[in-house]
Amino acid sequence: MTTRRETIAILAGSVAAAAAKAPVIDTHIHLFEPDKFPYHASATYQPPAEPLEKYLQFAPMAGVDHAIIVHPEPYQDDHRYLEHCFAQERPRGLFKGTCLFDPIDPATPARMAEIAKRHPGRIVALRIHATDNPGDAPTRSGAIKNRDLKDAAMKKTSAAAAKLGMAVQMHFAPHHAAEVSSLAAEFKDLSVILDHMGRFGQGGPAALDYVLRIASASPRVYFKFSGWSYSSKQPAPHRDMEPVLRKTVGAFGAQRILWGGLGHSVEDHREAKAVFDAALGWLPAGDQAMIRGGNAKKLFRF
Repeated sequence: MTTRRETIAILAGSVAAAAAKAPVIDTHIHLFEPDKFPYHASATYQPPAEPLEKYLQFAPMAGVDHAIIVHPEPYQDDHRYLEHCFAQERPRGLFKGTCLFDPIDPATPARMAEIAKRHPGRIVALRIHATDNPGDAPTRSGAIKNRDLKDAAMKKTSAAAAKLGMAVQMHFAPHHAAEVSSLAAEFKDLSVILDHMGRFGQGGPAALDYVLRIASASPRVYFKFSGWSYSSKQPAPHRDMEPVLRKTVGAFGAQRILWGGLGHSVEDHREAKAVFDAALGWLPAGDQAMIRGGNAKKLFRF
């Protein structure tokens, strides 16, 4: 007969084995190659190149099984480089990606459907930027950002995303937390991803609480542990993030936390691992494995 201690040891071994087999999925990388794919005329910034070929060499060295290419603002709604990355990836199936369209443009639902049809199962989210300052008027034209999250067209776009099986990936300032929560609550079939921990460090003392309340709007809201420098007041490995992540696990559970921003070099990856270990090393191995890749594998259907 198996003793209680032996049973615990067997279960611990099973968890460790599952953790060892769990994929590592970086849910937030940006790739740029402006010499071959020039930035959009409405680019909000012009970063140095982070080319595909460099990443393809880095990923296997770092043990990255899959990555989400978060289509970046410098390319706006020109997705040619994202499509180039899909075509040239090694191995096949390494990448999935997000798209960027104007969420209040009536043409956006059809444009989302068209790119999803060209790349079946590859476009996993529409990214929406709402990073303006409190009191700023929403934009209606120009660079695709800071549109009115309460606009009726925003709801039509959210409904279209849900129908297409895409998430809405919200890159937002914490004063927009209530609006993000309302969208998540209204569209129960829509997964909502909170980029960069809701940038809570750029809000007031209660900003983290505002962001964490979104967890209760829908069981399909996910918190992305990335963009640490937006909120940490300490240098890497950002040890002040541990109490934040303890509160986050209490609000979301380990099953609704994603991990992103592992970088593009071995040095970047080493730093990212140190940040993860400092903030989440207290979790059981199985929960850590879910956050490192298990949750992303399920959400993004790798």
